[in-house]
Amino acid sequence: MIRLSDVRFCYPTGEFRLAIPEMSVAAGEKVAVIGPSGSGKTTLLNLVAGILAPDNGSINIAGTDLDRATDQSRRDFRITTIGFIFQDFGLIDYLDVLDNILHPYRITSSLTLTAPIRQRALELAEQLGVDTRLKHHPATLSHGERQRVAICRALLPDPKLILADEATGNLDPDNKQLILDALFEATSTNHTTLLAVTHDHELLGRFDRIVDFRAFLVNEPEAS
Repeated sequence: MIRLSDVRFCYPTGEFRLAIPEMSVAAGEKVAVIGPSGSGKTTLLNLVAGILAPDNGSINIAGTDLDRATDQSRRDFRITTIGFIFQDFGLIDYLDVLDNILHPYRITSSLTLTAPIRQRALELAEQLGVDTRLKHHPATLSHGERQRVAICRALLPDPKLILADEATGNLDPDNKQLILDALFEATSTNHTTLLAVTHDHELLGRFDRIVDFRAFLVNEPEAS
């Protein structure tokens, strides 16, 4: 599902350097990424999603070479193949909860919004406990509610790959397990791959494998 080879990346400013000689994640595998703040974990997710392009090396996701793709094709691939749970949620303020969940279907012709998709959105909202907030806007939601809405949106298209950047952060223990149950159910039902950045080491036992990102840091970053 994920194959990185000789990937190198640096931001235009600062001394941050990332070098990944080899990294692979099998289809259906659940992998946790750990490491100190600033070690490049979020950068990895952005590279895998095609939001960032490597300075050199190859990134192959589900048979597609993202390092050779155009910006538009990377964007279309991301929307149809990857469910990205952003650390800052990425919700749209002027849309209510239901429209935020449905948003991927409104921004590309590669996804078709149908009655069954709308029904699945409602079922995900109920599963994650935000079904009573569907007509509310993000500003009126708690931190944990916004997080769960973002997860509903990521799961809705039944992606082949889920990228989660601290998906369980700022949640109480019961909701952490609820979120993980939903993510792992998606991986089991659809043979979906999960790559999750986390600082919560209590959850690591539920993953198939752990990648410590300190191994890929070339120079110490100036900021997290």
